[in-house]
Amino acid sequence: MGRAAFILFLAFIFILIDVYTYYGMNGVFGQGRFSKLFKYLYWGISAFTYFSVFQLLMYTVTSQTQHRSEFFNFMGGFIFTVFITKLLFAIIMLLQDSGRVIVGAYQYVSNMMTNNAPSAVFLPERRQFITTLGTFIAGVPFFSMLYGITKGKYQYTVERVILTFKDLPKTFDGFKLVQISDIHAGSFDNKEKVMAGIQKINELNPDMVCFTGDLVNAQKEEIDPYIDIFREIKAKYGKFAILGNHDYYGDYNRNSADAEKAYFDDFFLKYKEMGFDLLNNENRLISINNESIQLVGVENWGAGRWFPKKGDLDIATSGVADDQFSILMSHDPTHWDEKVLQHKKHIHLTLSGHTHGFQFGFQMPGFKWSPAQYRYKKWLGLYQDGEKYLYVNRGFGFLGFPGRVGMWPEITLIELRSEKGQHIL
Repeated sequence: MGRAAFILFLAFIFILIDVYTYYGMNGVFGQGRFSKLFKYLYWGISAFTYFSVFQLLMYTVTSQTQHRSEFFNFMGGFIFTVFITKLLFAIIMLLQDSGRVIVGAYQYVSNMMTNNAPSAVFLPERRQFITTLGTFIAGVPFFSMLYGITKGKYQYTVERVILTFKDLPKTFDGFKLVQISDIHAGSFDNKEKVMAGIQKINELNPDMVCFTGDLVNAQKEEIDPYIDIFREIKAKYGKFAILGNHDYYGDYNRNSADAEKAYFDDFFLKYKEMGFDLLNNENRLISINNESIQLVGVENWGAGRWFPKKGDLDIATSGVADDQFSILMSHDPTHWDEKVLQHKKHIHLTLSGHTHGFQFGFQMPGFKWSPAQYRYKKWLGLYQDGEKYLYVNRGFGFLGFPGRVGMWPEITLIELRSEKGQHIL
């Protein structure tokens, strides 16, 4: 199937769902004094949706930029929001109509078998209660996703974690580590709102900042408008970064070693311009008052055939003493189960991202849910295995759907505590 045929097929499905949804909702809102208002509103939203699809297609064909506007992101998010809302309502109506067909067919056959004349119209009426309930159920994602694409994607939230270790050097008692992850600079559309997130980081007065990968969606140029903004992050003992899977997807000749080197040399320079020390299977010693901890950073390693497996923990921990307290930055949390836990070097704390919490879900004390949990065993927050910890950050930016619902962008503040130390900060 060609691209044009595929687009036409999708358009046909969307229009079919649109018409089916309209006749379903018309049973709730299409009667009485507000019937005309409903019709104008429904088809007005539909018309704007089709216009947005056309505009996005034209933008994709003609645009040479890697950067998105607020209107571009809004249109993309609005299209997805409307589609999900109508699809959910259509599914509810389809279930009800399937039940009507089954009941009607049963009644029809029963009448035939008892020699009663079958009714000319044997389908039962739609139940008003179910139709109304379906409308309100479909309205929940509509309004929550609208919030997500207008406000939620920049609703930076600080998650605070305190971890106590028996072998943390006492000088590091109270050490404040801030983690951010999954910036995805190419998706941003508002510098002022991104800067507000940076200000939140600085208000925490971190000792160290760790960025755990996915600086861009694909192209290194995406970060250019935001270099000055991320340069503003302040940390007493340094800012460190690693690569995520999306950082390898750039446009360069993969058959040329020279082209690859030139691309990544330029890309890595951008980290330096932002003040980040990029760890590609490397480690750094963080020293305070003659005591130290080791920060280890690996390139991306992810389970599954589609994800780069460039992370090498053996190389990254080369020269690290066996008894050295160590923190690992590894973008993909599957690395922890597959490699880190079994590794000869004891890694006290691993920092990951990657999952985004699927940018959709909810959490409350003692409970969290997201579609991410059906894809990843470790998808959000703190996990423990013996004396080893993994923290999965839900991300600073957004990708694909230009919004966040419930899974707000995260800034993690991890405070290290020592059983044998005194708080020094």
